[in-house]
Amino acid sequence: MANTFLNAKQDLTTTDNTVLYTCPSNSRAIVKSLLITEDANSGTTVDITLTDASGNVFNIVKTKTIAALATTQILSEPLILMESEILKVQAAQANELFAIASILEINRD
Repeated sequence: MANTFLNAKQDLTTTDNTVLYTCPSNSRAIVKSLLITEDANSGTTVDITLTDASGNVFNIVKTKTIAALATTQILSEPLILMESEILKVQAAQANELFAIASILEINRD
């Protein structure tokens, strides 16, 4: 069993629902931090979801306001991801937000 510390990053250049991180099928992951930063000086909103291995979608935050030029910590506690779960982010406006997650990935092999 190996532990790997990593980060997942996305520049949200579209308003599409964008994969930030996918937990490998042989691992579990602990998302310690999830930062959203606004760099366009206008403010916007973000949706963050978790899709489980069966395709069910769960809202982590819905229409969360990110102020102009602000960085917002989304998580107040660590988030556990099971095998094959997907963390996605979606910006209301393109080219305004960055998403960065700090993750501990635990390989079960």
